[in-house]
Order: sequence, then structure tokens, then C-alpha cells
Amino acid sequence: MPTMDGLLPVFAALGGIVLGLLLRQVVAAASIRTAISRAQGILEEARQQQIGMIIAAKGDIARLRAEADEVARNEREALAAESERVRLREIAHEERETFFMQREASIAERERASFEEAAVLAAAKASVTSRLAEVAGLDPEAARAEVLARITGDAESEAVRLQAALERRAEESAADRARDMILTAMQRVAADHSAEHAVTHIKLPSEEMKGRLIGREGRNIRAIEHATGVELLVDETPMQVTLSSFDPVRRQVARITIERLMQDGRIHPVRIEEIVQKVQGEVDQAALKNGEGAALEVGVTGIPTELLRILGRLEWRTSYGQNVLQHSVETAQVAGAIAGELGMDIRAAKVGGLLHDVGKALSHEIEGTHAAIGADLARRHGMPEAIVNAIAAHHQEVECTAREAPIVQVADAISAARPGARGDQAESHLRRLEDLQNIAMSFEGVEKVYAVQAGREVRILVRPEQVDDATARTIARDVVKRIEEQLSYPGQIRVTVIRESRAVDYAR
Repeated sequence: MPTMDGLLPVFAALGGIVLGLLLRQVVAAASIRTAISRAQGILEEARQQQIGMIIAAKGDIARLRAEADEVARNEREALAAESERVRLREIAHEERETFFMQREASIAERERASFEEAAVLAAAKASVTSRLAEVAGLDPEAARAEVLARITGDAESEAVRLQAALERRAEESAADRARDMILTAMQRVAADHSAEHAVTHIKLPSEEMKGRLIGREGRNIRAIEHATGVELLVDETPMQVTLSSFDPVRRQVARITIERLMQDGRIHPVRIEEIVQKVQGEVDQAALKNGEGAALEVGVTGIPTELLRILGRLEWRTSYGQNVLQHSVETAQVAGAIAGELGMDIRAAKVGGLLHDVGKALSHEIEGTHAAIGADLARRHGMPEAIVNAIAAHHQEVECTAREAPIVQVADAISAARPGARGDQAESHLRRLEDLQNIAMSFEGVEKVYAVQAGREVRILVRPEQVDDATARTIARDVVKRIEEQLSYPGQIRVTVIRESRAVDYAR
């Protein structure tokens, strides 16, 4: 049996083996770790080299792309410059061609004009030669008469042409002069017209009433003017005040208000406003009653109430001293009679005549002529187009498209020309019409003469075979001159010379 001493070498050997194995493992592990670390370093280096290669490749790509863009831009600029040079050369070529074409056309035109002038000169020379040959066979007196007649005719024609040119020039430059003349005339007659047609005088029971109407510090008179829209004039005229306004309805309201205040005795601003409101309602109802009465007198129905109310306001308006509502009734009656005789629509003619001056009730409130205002009122209230046209055309401001329109024109003129209807005297009026016709008939070549529009227009029919266009203008000028020298008349008179030739035949 071995002893402990004999086993010790064995154990030492085994321990050395184990220790060697352990050392080998430690050394192997250290080698493995070193190899792994080296391998990671190599991988990281490769990765960095790859990133650098990618960045370098991207930079090369960007550089190549920029170089390609620069080359393309240079090529485009060169191509554009070449295109511009080609375009400029084409434009220059076209301009040269146009210049040469215009020059050729100008030369051709001058040549044509020269040929025409030569032809005209040749014709004139031939005409003169022919006339000289004719005159050569005449005696001195006949030749002198021939020359004088030719010179006179040429001079008259040239004078007529010169007169027409001067008239056109005068018409173009006469606007300012006409405006000045109108303003001067308005200044001269405005006072008389306003005093006659724009004021209403009210008699007072006493002079003390003036002070009461004025009121303390003028409060009453200011209240009256504010509520009625009418100026109240208090002057030195004894026992009288004056109402001033272009609107006759407002003057009517103010007149009734002042009369009520004087009867009531209580004159202060609050009472004034109360009475004005009440009187306005009464006047409005009175206007409606006036319109309905006028329609009833004429014998027409179906006119809108509002239109009748506006028509009734004409009761307080006058034209040349003639009551406008009464004039409208007369016009409607005459228009109805004429339409009945002609077998036309009697009602349309009556309504057109009754409403032809309805625009005068609003002529101070709405811009435009009373004919246009009245036609617009009738159209807005649903009146037939024939009646609207009759209203609009009764002063020939628009063309007559309805058959009733000329009838209303004639009826309006008949009512206005009725003796005593206006301030004119019938005898002097008829005498002026006869004088106008006699003056026009005294000229050679005049066939017929018509004095229309109450003597405001003269229409002259001349024989076309005796009077040419130049002579017609001369006749018109001479008639105007003789009227201005021999007659006295208000306003202006229009002279129209009509030269017309017709050829009529019948196929059978």
C-alpha cells in the first residue's frame, strides 16, 4: 500500500496539470478577447471607410449634376440669344418689306392722282373750249347775260354753302351765349313769375295777429315753416302775410293751417303741429275727392286710387292762368269725342287726356319733365302701354307709338287754345297764325303752309321741281328773318321747310 510520501509527487503532478490547464484556459480566453476586440476595430474602421466613400460619392454626384446644369443653362442661353437674333432679323426684314410696299403704294397713288387731275383739266379745258365756241356765236348782250347768269348761280350756291358752314360754326359756339341769354331772361322775369305763381296772400283780422303768428322770439313762425315747408313772409303790408313756395299743395296746407290758428286763437308750436297734421290729412282726402270727381266728370273708372290722389293735387296748380285739373278734364273730354268719331278706344283716349299732365303734381319733387314723370307714374301703377305712351308723347318728347297719342296731343292743344282759357286773346292769336302763313306763302316755290303748335312752329311744303335743297335752306332763313322783323310773339317760332318728291303708280 503506497504511503503518503509516495503519493505527494502524484498529487503535485496532478496539481501542475490542473494548474497548466487553468493557465491555458486563461491565456486562451485572453487571446479570444483580444481577437474579438481586434475584429471589432477592423469592422469599425471598415464602417468609417464605407461612410466616407458614400459621402465622397454624394459630393461627386452633386458636383456632376451642377456641372450638367451649368452646361444645360449655357446651351439654353445660347439658343435663346440665337432665337432673338433670328427674330430681330425677321422683324427688320418685314419692316423693309412694309416700307417698300408703302412706298410703291404711295407712288401708285400719286400716279393715279396725276392721271385724274390731268383728266379733270382736260375735261375743263374741253368744257371751256366748248363754251367759248358757243359764246362766240352770240352777240355781246347775250354773251354778257350768259356770263352774268352763270356767275350769279355760282355765287348763290357758294353763298348758301358758306351760310350753312357759318350756321354750323355758330351752333357749335353758341352754347355759352345761349346759356347767358337764358340766365339773363330768367333774372329779368323771375321776380314777376314768382310773385304771380309761387305766393299766396292771407288777410289778417288785425295787425296784432302778425305778432301772434311770429310768436316769442319767432318760435311760432319757425314752427309753421318747419311743419309746412313754406316760407311765411311778414312785411309792412297792413293786415296781410304772404306764403311763398313753388309747391301749391304745401301753400294750400299752410293757408288752411293759418286760418284755423286764427279762428282757434291758440297759437303755439304744439298746436301748430297738431293742426298741420290734421290739415295734411284733409288736403290729401280733398285731393283724392278732386281726382275722383274729375274721373267721374269724364266718365272713366278703374284708375288706381293713388293715381287719382296725385291727379287731384292739380286742383291747386295753374299753368298760364289756366287751372291744370280743369284743363285735364277738358282734354279728356275732347280726346274722347275725337276717338269716338274715329272709331277708336274712347276710354284709352279719355284716360290719356285726363292723366297727360299728372306729372305736374310732382314736377317740383322729381327730376325730369312733367310728361316723363307722368308716364313713369302711370307705368308704375299698371296703366296700359297705350296710355303711358300718350302721356309721354303729348309734347312730342318721344315718338307716338299708340294710336291714342296723337289724339291726346290734339286735345291738349285745343284745350290750351280755348278762348279765355289762358291769358292770350283769341283774336290776336288767330291773327298771328294768319300772319305766319301769309309770310311763308309769299315766297316763290312754296306750295302749302301750316302753322301748328299754337303758332310755335311753321311747316312749309315746297315744290321739289322748283326748289332744290340749297334754296330750301335759303327760304327757311328768309322766313325767319321776315318773322323777326314783322311780328311780335312770345318765346320762339320754329320754321321747317319740307321738300319731298314722290312717285306713285298702281299695278292693275
